[in-house]
Amino acid sequence: MPFSALKTRISSKNHSVAFGEVVKINATVITATGLKVSISDMVKIVSIDSEQETFGMVTEIDGGTFFITPFSFVEGFCSGDRVFLDQTGMNIPVGSSLLGRVVNPFMRPIDGKGNITSSKLVPIIKAPIAAMKRGMIDEVFSVGVKSIDGLLTCGKGQKLGIFAGSGVGKSTLMGMIVRGSSAPIKVVALIGERGREVPEFIEKNLGGNLENTVIIVATSDDSPLMRKYGAFAAMSVAEHFKDKGLDVLFIMDSVTRFAMAQREIGLALGEPPTSKGYPPSSLTLLPQLMERAGKEEGKGSITAFFTVLIEGDDMSDPIADQSRSILDGHIVLSRELTDFGIYPPVHVLNSASRVMSDIVTQEHLSAILKFRRLYTILKENEMLIRIGAYVKGTDPELDEAIDKKVDMEKFLSQSATLQTEYMQSIEELIALMNLPKG
Repeated sequence: MPFSALKTRISSKNHSVAFGEVVKINATVITATGLKVSISDMVKIVSIDSEQETFGMVTEIDGGTFFITPFSFVEGFCSGDRVFLDQTGMNIPVGSSLLGRVVNPFMRPIDGKGNITSSKLVPIIKAPIAAMKRGMIDEVFSVGVKSIDGLLTCGKGQKLGIFAGSGVGKSTLMGMIVRGSSAPIKVVALIGERGREVPEFIEKNLGGNLENTVIIVATSDDSPLMRKYGAFAAMSVAEHFKDKGLDVLFIMDSVTRFAMAQREIGLALGEPPTSKGYPPSSLTLLPQLMERAGKEEGKGSITAFFTVLIEGDDMSDPIADQSRSILDGHIVLSRELTDFGIYPPVHVLNSASRVMSDIVTQEHLSAILKFRRLYTILKENEMLIRIGAYVKGTDPELDEAIDKKVDMEKFLSQSATLQTEYMQSIEELIALMNLPKG
């Protein structure tokens, strides 16, 4: 091609970087024009008056106008600021260098231990495991907590919810599960909680030990988008290790704050509020996150525990109700048990593990059923026993429950610093129920 023709062809093209322009800003949404974008595109907003910049996501498009939900606060930005398309999109760097670190949803370190080098980029949003590619849950996943291992046994790849009101002991139980778990990789997502709780959880609940653990943090003072995608980013980190054939423990605190973040985003975009002010998108978002956990054939597994805050201890809360329908089991923490000094306060009668009967031995299952029956009889007749209206010898089964009451409550109790081997818990339960071991 002649040089003059090549020069003409090059000069006819516009080689400047395309950008849009901010036309309106409010506390939660930035409105811009002049750039061709798609839903969920990542953009960078750059101030023309200063070096200030922030990232955001395109959440709505109306003709040539698009609406951006920012990842940070919008103070300092104004009309006329420039909007650039971010080429990396919704991808985050992952790798083994994340182990032992505390990071934000963009995988940037917040623990002051230096930079993290990860070469592999993975998308934050991914489709869940296809239904026919899911492996059967047929192996026990031990968490080192007697009441869970013994009476609510969970399996590798199971999804469970920890349902509790405020101040009942969710964080303490989370720490016990992380320390006592048999998983080689542990991913902890702290979403929407108080900033004070992050160092407290690491030092008090984990004992400062972050070996083989990644902690992803988006605190309550972060933007709704950071809180929302912090959960998805944490799940992507867990999926990275699962794809390597490893068994991963995933713990998220809390689903309620995650749903509240989507409530803020949805209402700002004009979605109608439904039950308790939650827009429909808050409820549809839950399975998109939770169904990504599980066991995949030919790969590893993600065993997930999601904490759900029950406002006013109301189990009919829409987020609790929706979560319970998606998960493979629920662990309910009781304020009443904390009043009696039983920790962790797992209410075994209101809790359930949907895969337990498929993964435990027949002797173990018989012991579980007998424990639940005796404990139920005890609770039903508690008032009669306390006022002295029950005459011993009337009901042999109730007599046995009364005789075993102290030992059953002792089995449910466990020091926060103590981990119990799985087989030790099972043998103790079988012995308590006077059942043969083999």
